[in-house]
Amino acid sequence: MSLSQSRAPYFVGIDVGGTNIKAGVVDDDGRSLSHVSVSTEAARGPQIGLENIARAADMAIAESGLSRGAMRGVGLATPGTMDIPGGYLLDPPNLPGWINFPIRDLLKAKLQLPTVLQNDANAAAYGEFWAGGAKQARSLVFWTLGTGIGCGIILDHMIIEGAHSHGAECGHIIVEMTNGRLCGTGQYGTLEAYAGARAIVARCEEALAAGRKSSVSALLAKGEKLTPLMIGQAADAGDELCDELVMQTARYMGVGTTTLMHTIDPEMVLFGGAMTFGRTETPLGRRFLQEIRSEVKKRAFPIPAAKTVIEFAKLGGAAGYIGAAGCARLKFGNPQHAVD
Repeated sequence: MSLSQSRAPYFVGIDVGGTNIKAGVVDDDGRSLSHVSVSTEAARGPQIGLENIARAADMAIAESGLSRGAMRGVGLATPGTMDIPGGYLLDPPNLPGWINFPIRDLLKAKLQLPTVLQNDANAAAYGEFWAGGAKQARSLVFWTLGTGIGCGIILDHMIIEGAHSHGAECGHIIVEMTNGRLCGTGQYGTLEAYAGARAIVARCEEALAAGRKSSVSALLAKGEKLTPLMIGQAADAGDELCDELVMQTARYMGVGTTTLMHTIDPEMVLFGGAMTFGRTETPLGRRFLQEIRSEVKKRAFPIPAAKTVIEFAKLGGAAGYIGAAGCARLKFGNPQHAVD
C-alpha cells in the first residue's frame, strides 16, 4: 500500500522468532506500509539479538517512507516465557540464554519510542482479529501450527494474557492422560505432543519402524530428512500412511478446539502457521480443515458446533508483526500516550 493511501497514526510491529525477525510499519487500519526480515542470530545472545531487532525496526521505518518521529509506538512480539507487564523475557525456549532480559525497556531506549511487549501467538491472534480473517468477529481462538502448537485468544478486543503472562498456552492442554506422548516442554500427553510438527514426524517414524509402507521410505533411503512438508506432499499424492497421519493431526486439533469452544464459546476459530498443508489451495488442506470441523461436530455441544466458524487464517506470516503493531495501537493509540 502506498503512503498516500494510508491513515495515521502509524505503528512499528516486530515479530521475533528463533531464526528471523519480521518487522513492518502498519497504519491505523492495520494495513502494512513496509515489511522486512533480518536474521535473529539468537545463539549470539540477547544483546546481539536486540541490535538486530532495532535494526529491523529502523529498516521497516525507512522502507515505509516515514520518519521515526512519525511512529506512535512499537509493538514487540516474542516467544515465551515472559513477564508481559514487566517487559521481561524469562527463559524462552526459542531464544536460549535470553534469561530475565528486560527486552521491552532496552528496545524502547534504543528506538526512543514507546514500546509494548506481547507473546508472539497472542500478537498473531490479534493481527487476524484486527486486520485478517476475524475482522468481523468479537471473539477468536487462533491456532498456529508449526514446530509447536501456539494459541491466542481474543474476547471483545481483549487479549487473554492471564495473571502470569501464560494465558492461551493451549498447545499444552492435556489430550491423553495415560501413557501420553512426551512434549518438548517435558510434559506428557499434551496437544502439541500429538499435533505439532515434531509429533507428526515422530508418529511417521514409529509407523515406518513398525513395518508400515510409505513412499517416503524411498526418500529417506536417499538420505533426505523426514519433515511435515514431505509427509504432506506424500499425502497429497495419495500415500495412505501419510494421509492417515495428517487426518489424525486434524482430529487432535478438533479435540483441542472443542475444549476451547466449551471454555469460552468463541465466534470464530482460525488456523494458521506453517503446517496447514496448503490451506484451501490444495485438496489436502481443504480435507484437513474439514476433518477438524467434523471432529468438532462429533464432540461439541450442538449449538456451538453448528454456529462456530472454523476457517484458515488470512494474514500468513505477516500476522505476527501486524498484530504486534495492533498491540502498540491498543496501548499508545491515544496521542496523550505518545511519550509514555
